[in-house]
Amino acid sequence: MSQGLRSALSAVLIVLACLLAPLGALSTWVMYGLGDSARYEATMAPLATDADVRDAIAAGVTDGILREVHVRPRLQGPVNHFVRDAVRSFTETEAYRTAWEAANRAAHDAVMRALRDDREGPVTVDLAPVTEQVKRRLADDHVPLANRIPVEHTEVTVLEAEDLTRLRKGFHVLEVAGFWLPVGAVVFALAGILLAVCRRRAVVATGLGTAVGAALLGVAIAVGRRLTLSDLPPDVSPTAAGAVYDALTDTLRLVSWGLLVLGLSVALIALLTGAYVRYRRGSAGPRQAPAEGSTRVRA
Repeated sequence: MSQGLRSALSAVLIVLACLLAPLGALSTWVMYGLGDSARYEATMAPLATDADVRDAIAAGVTDGILREVHVRPRLQGPVNHFVRDAVRSFTETEAYRTAWEAANRAAHDAVMRALRDDREGPVTVDLAPVTEQVKRRLADDHVPLANRIPVEHTEVTVLEAEDLTRLRKGFHVLEVAGFWLPVGAVVFALAGILLAVCRRRAVVATGLGTAVGAALLGVAIAVGRRLTLSDLPPDVSPTAAGAVYDALTDTLRLVSWGLLVLGLSVALIALLTGAYVRYRRGSAGPRQAPAEGSTRVRA
């Protein structure tokens, strides 16, 4: 194989490896970060104590309760005040954290079940257990009319039907890509380096390409956050949604930073070793050949 063909094939393989590295990180994060129930619950559990998330949940639960409880006009102010204080106080209890974990577990299980099955229709979660917890706490605090709060099976839509069909196709692709994309990135990188005419230069190119891909992945995470928060319904708190987005993508951001540092480190080490080898060769200097007629003749 000619050197030109080897260089061309090496360049193609290295480019493919640098493209697959961030895509592999993204697909692996989706499958093993969001798709795994235990990891998802561990990610969402700390948000139960996040101030923005608690305020958003307290406001939503309070508004829902007040819509169902009708009192005389002169009692509306005191009742609203009691209910809001009681709900905010409830978000600081162990019962609230238990309800938070249960609601997240139910939502995650419902979404994953819908993505893996061929069911039709929207994905919904029943919030009756959460309402029951709040009602019991209000009654214990002697809030007026707390016993009149209806505990109905209120289904909250987590995923619309039209979104489910599109996401299901992408999910099935990610189930395969989550394993093979990272493996393919490593195989292509090694093959490109071994095939290169100058392997040190190929290592440098692979490291820099991986760093560029990691940087683009970080930019995509930031852009995704901005697009997500700009497309929220008017009744959803942007700060709470931002906290949830940051928690879910925290591992992906760490992976992108890790790939960036790894790529730059590999490229820097290859450059330094190349410079050191050239320095050693230069310091050794060319060997001088003996001059003609300088050979001594022993007596």
